[in-house]
Amino acid sequence: MAKDKKLKQRRPRAEAPKGFRDYFGAEVTERDAMLRKIAAVYHRYGFDPLESPAVETVEALGKFLPDVDRPNEGVFAWQEDDDSDWLALRYDLTAPLARVAAQHRNDLPAPYRRYAMGPVWRNEKPGPGRFRQFYQCDADTVGSASMAADAEMCAMLADALEAVGIERGDYLIRVNNRKVLNGIIDKVMGRVFAPEQREGDPAVVEKAMNVGERRAYEIADDIMRTLDKFDKVGVAGVTELLTDGRTDASGAFIPGLRMPPLVVESLVKFLGAKAEDNSATVANLRELVEGSPQGEDGVTELEQIAELLAAQGYGADRIVIDPSVVRGLGYYTGPVFEAELTFEFSDEKGNPRQFGSVAGGGRYDDLVKRFTGQAVPATGISIGVDRLLAALRAKGRAGGDAPGPVVVTVMDRDRMADYQKMAAELRAAGIRAEVYLGNPKNFGNQLKYADKRGSPIAIIEGESEREQGVVQIKDLVLGAKIAAEASLEEWKSQPAQFEVSRGDLVAAVRRLLDKGTA
Repeated sequence: MAKDKKLKQRRPRAEAPKGFRDYFGAEVTERDAMLRKIAAVYHRYGFDPLESPAVETVEALGKFLPDVDRPNEGVFAWQEDDDSDWLALRYDLTAPLARVAAQHRNDLPAPYRRYAMGPVWRNEKPGPGRFRQFYQCDADTVGSASMAADAEMCAMLADALEAVGIERGDYLIRVNNRKVLNGIIDKVMGRVFAPEQREGDPAVVEKAMNVGERRAYEIADDIMRTLDKFDKVGVAGVTELLTDGRTDASGAFIPGLRMPPLVVESLVKFLGAKAEDNSATVANLRELVEGSPQGEDGVTELEQIAELLAAQGYGADRIVIDPSVVRGLGYYTGPVFEAELTFEFSDEKGNPRQFGSVAGGGRYDDLVKRFTGQAVPATGISIGVDRLLAALRAKGRAGGDAPGPVVVTVMDRDRMADYQKMAAELRAAGIRAEVYLGNPKNFGNQLKYADKRGSPIAIIEGESEREQGVVQIKDLVLGAKIAAEASLEEWKSQPAQFEVSRGDLVAAVRRLLDKGTA
């Protein structure tokens, strides 16, 4: 009976959880190579690496809190027992940094400059190209209120994009300031509440402005999320979303914010304030925020950033002030940045497409304050690793077949030590190599294995080769080309396989690899 019960036990399904995926050799190698190039840029700028735990307390993450039975939607969280803290997988790399900066504030230099790379997790509904685990690559400066820190982020992001293979002219870093938008909202909402009082009793006007500010802050996030859709729906779409709503491409109706016409007009002017150069854009924005101290402060900060970047040689061909950049995260308090790829590629159906944004960031002066109670200025950037890697593949800068190792075949299983010695000599010379460890009985299977591994070269030494002190070197890349293109007589001559002395093995393999055919 026990035996029958054991036979009926259900086998686990061999599949990754929904929203997760496996990454294999070439994908991991490409990603690591790209991250090394980005890390080299960050290192040149004086940033230090930081590795923090993948798990934080939900309280430290701050954005999500547990309900009665389970954490709120958005994070993967659990509680070890009823008296312990809720724990969660990090959903980004910025919230852990805020905890680190607060916890180690007496030991870290001020300002603290760090970069971090690694996976993050979101408990969200997966979709095409949208996974619950993905990589981010961040750099942040904590402890500096200077706009030089924000300008540096933009410059460093430009350098990082070029370092991985995105040419100048194929990207644009756009910069805005949340203070400017907040100032416009303050201004127009105050006018809506007391339009007849604008030239009247100052006390009445001040009271109306304050009421307007409270109303504005209640709906500020909704307004900013709406403006953030400008690139997708244009001026007409944003206008609909600010007023009565719109029907999207799927036929679904999206309710509008029902904002008054004066507010909509000012917000649309704000989105269209970008001019032919940064100086003209700054002038347009200064006119729009006139009378709002917060807005004027934001415009001054943008002007400082533009001047600092221009002094370093970063012109409007790489970094530009653009009021249409909003960024959806609510914790941004000042300048915000977004890196957009501008080149086109063809999708599976041959239609021209653009990748759009691959990185973003901004100033978040209130995040560390949650822990310390004291204002700590901070600014940073985050690169979407998977999205940038996909763009590099579309540009032909990644995604090619990475060469596999040189495979030393096994002609006599009793001579495994000799074959391992060959592989060791190749590795000592910096050449990737391995010995075939499967069943050596069928030599054809060994070559099939080498082909599946993408191996450029196979090493062959049978009994006769050993007696003569030679080895056979088979150029698998050239051999595949000959098999596909050449005549039978050309193939019979086997020009892709040749013999060298055993002592010349490493040098011959190196020459073949350097030649580029293998």
